[in-house]
Amino acid sequence: MEFNINKNMFLKGIQKTLGIVEKKTTMPILSNLLIRTQQGRIKIIAADREIGLVADYEAEIIREGDITLSAKKLHEMVREIQGESIHVSKTDKDVVILTCKKEVFRIPGIPAADYPTVEDQEGLPMHKIKGALLGEMIRKTAFAISTDEMRKNLTGVFFETDRVGEASFIRMVATDGHRLAVMKADVGEEEKDFLSMDKGIIIPRKGLSEIRRLVEEETGDVFIGINKGACTLKTDHSLLKVSLIDGEYPDYRRVIPSEKGVVVGVGKNTFLHALRRMSVISSDRYSGVIITLSNDRMVMNSNNPDVGEANDEIEVSYQGEERSVGYNVTYLIDAIDVIDEEWVDFEIGMAMKPAVIRAVGNENYFCIVMPLKL
Repeated sequence: MEFNINKNMFLKGIQKTLGIVEKKTTMPILSNLLIRTQQGRIKIIAADREIGLVADYEAEIIREGDITLSAKKLHEMVREIQGESIHVSKTDKDVVILTCKKEVFRIPGIPAADYPTVEDQEGLPMHKIKGALLGEMIRKTAFAISTDEMRKNLTGVFFETDRVGEASFIRMVATDGHRLAVMKADVGEEEKDFLSMDKGIIIPRKGLSEIRRLVEEETGDVFIGINKGACTLKTDHSLLKVSLIDGEYPDYRRVIPSEKGVVVGVGKNTFLHALRRMSVISSDRYSGVIITLSNDRMVMNSNNPDVGEANDEIEVSYQGEERSVGYNVTYLIDAIDVIDEEWVDFEIGMAMKPAVIRAVGNENYFCIVMPLKL
């Protein structure tokens, strides 16, 4: 194997693999990435037990071949090389030599024979979606994914499609049992035959992170397809395949309050900064904030015996009797931080009913947060 490649392009391809290759594994080859040259191009491949990525770039191929190399060490070497082009060659003893002017690195490799395969499924229907939209949906839901491995079906985001008349919608949902984040989006009139599913799928946390990383690098459209327990995404230079969680997602609609609570209007940044001041008092043992409402004002109090006490008051749009309710301050911050609009409707449920957080003028996103017992 021997080729010449642009340094920045090579580095970009390697960086895409770093979140996928396993850091601690009993199989050393899973800490490696696979480099394969064929038909005037170089493929940089990463795979673990759940995710596979193929990054495809142009290169000057002198001799075809393949090898697996430590992703971490290769990244460090290429990052430090100064120059526009890198010459890469493999010896008969599976040592790869990187050369740029007078700079030379040697890195031992492992033959590619035992590396997991990441195959492009020919004939799989692929559907166009804006990468920025997919990234926004992940950003507004991923924070609510459960970390409890005993509830495997909650350790990913639920992704479903819906159709209303001629319009196609997609929806992402995440919950950890204490909060629920929901984001809906219209995929556009030009995609009337968009992906259709009998029931939704559950994309695992790690796979979701790689999807987000992939779409954040794309300014245009990506293509998505689902088949045989896997979700596949394609861009101009990459193919990402994510194994799905095999399980039933709970009926999240049962958690959405049917009765409207008391609605408090408040500026997003004003509310967010006040909550962050309350979170200074938080610890692993205590992360509560008590919110007391009276006419046009909201008083916040956080009292942690291990740390101290914080109090604050902000102006809000509210008229009614005085009421107090407690919440996990981190849950409120997470829900409000992802809102892009300037104003927030903070809907407080009656008794111990959950709160609903929405952006004023945007019905596509909302987050439900359960209250704490005072």
